[in-house]
Amino acid sequence: MNTVRIADLKARLSAHLRAVRRGRTLTVLDRDTPIARLVPYAREADTLSVRRPRPGAPRLHRVPLPPPLRLKVDVLALLKKERQQER
Repeated sequence: MNTVRIADLKARLSAHLRAVRRGRTLTVLDRDTPIARLVPYAREADTLSVRRPRPGAPRLHRVPLPPPLRLKVDVLALLKKERQQER
């Protein structure tokens, strides 16, 4: 995986896109901080297909759920704190 700075990417965009088209992955840096990744576009590999369950597989309402986790941490408080930090 190669890295490229924003100024170089802007100056030589066509050359970098040709390299990506050939299969190379580029990480875009903003002052030594990775901010984006250019990867080759895969047409068929990333498709999602839905299929029927195998014969004899149990119905979803029959699959037992795992027991609830016993945490000593208030998950909602953590989520609220994280969301306030994003503002």
